[in-house]
Amino acid sequence: MEAGSTFALVASSLVFVVTYGFIVGSHTHRTLAAFVGAVGMVLLGKGLRIYGSSQALAAIDFDTLALLFGLAIIVEVLKSTGSPAYLAVKISKLTKGSPWKLLVSLGLLTSVVSMFLDNVTTIMLVAPIMISVSDIVGISAVPLLMGGAMLSNIGGVATLIGDPPNILIGSAASFSFMDFLTHTGPIALLVWGPACALLLLLFKKELAQRPQNLAALEQMEARRALSNPRAAFEAAITIAGVLILFFFHDLLGLSPGLVALIGAAATLALLRPSLNSLLALVPWEMFLFFGSLFVLVGGLEASGLLGVLRDSLAGLTGHGMEWAAVVILWLSAIMSSLVDRIPFTIAMIPILSGLSASMPEAGVLWWALALGVGFGANASPIGSLTNIVTISISEASAKPLSYADWLKKGPLVALASCSIATLVLVAAIHWHVF
Repeated sequence: MEAGSTFALVASSLVFVVTYGFIVGSHTHRTLAAFVGAVGMVLLGKGLRIYGSSQALAAIDFDTLALLFGLAIIVEVLKSTGSPAYLAVKISKLTKGSPWKLLVSLGLLTSVVSMFLDNVTTIMLVAPIMISVSDIVGISAVPLLMGGAMLSNIGGVATLIGDPPNILIGSAASFSFMDFLTHTGPIALLVWGPACALLLLLFKKELAQRPQNLAALEQMEARRALSNPRAAFEAAITIAGVLILFFFHDLLGLSPGLVALIGAAATLALLRPSLNSLLALVPWEMFLFFGSLFVLVGGLEASGLLGVLRDSLAGLTGHGMEWAAVVILWLSAIMSSLVDRIPFTIAMIPILSGLSASMPEAGVLWWALALGVGFGANASPIGSLTNIVTISISEASAKPLSYADWLKKGPLVALASCSIATLVLVAAIHWHVF
């Protein structure tokens, strides 16, 4: 490798590593860190004449941003109707305050909702209800919150739109909603039961508490959670239509991003919320964060670093695709437990894209990546934004969920989930299912 090429590789890697450090650190807002890092990468690229403004713009996956924007609009409108709170209260009443039934039922709710909304939004909707129910019934909120977050992460693995890494992978690999549902969906379902059973075992002591105030729970009226019943019904109809489009978008020639924008447009046209209020709630910093990460990784591609990593991974496949898939799954799981999984996923995308282009059978590695970052995130409190948000929301409860609480149980759930996923993935490759 020439000296100039070596310098470009080292310099771009340094910009990425420093930016990554600030992203996962606690002193700088991750969007600010990513944006400054992206600008620095472009300036470095222009100085070395390897990466300019047009290339940086081309590195951004706009379909992913469109999908995130459309879903954000739909979610904010849905939140305003009170529908998620209605479902949570309804399920809580059906369990009659039983701690273990609450964990299972609310965990199931978050898992199912996470298949069709991103898991961060899901936990933001359901976690406050978990705290309210636990306070009224007189039990600890920790099992409900941790169980809900972990099962939400598992449920999100099942679909294209359930987890931010899946959105990124689906766009890069041209996987449809049905592709995810038929590949990662069954594995998420197989993992869910054992993970839930393990949570019940790990929280056996806390779940043995007897409810203190069932009368208060009985007095809760689920209907009161609906701020606008008619709007809730109309939103449900609109979302059902969007889900149908997601199922058939590949056949219709529609990209996932366009489907999300169609859903957002239909939701806005039907319910006519206040645009000023709605747009104020849209997480604009999320789009800047994702766009900046795409630009950063584009710089790594231009420097040649990702080509080196791609060649190394290609060498790994020489030992068999099963071995390569297992390594990718566990590497992804470990990285997701240590650092933010979104930058890691974006960094892996061009590597797997290049590998898949030269080796069609390497497409299975995309599924290994999705499973690893999805299930591995449960290992630590910083494994996903869902975990961090859950801990933050728990501060409103009588006994907040701590990082130490998570580290006592999270690694076991992640280990069990990844082990099951590994066995199923290897069997699927062996039998040519994937």
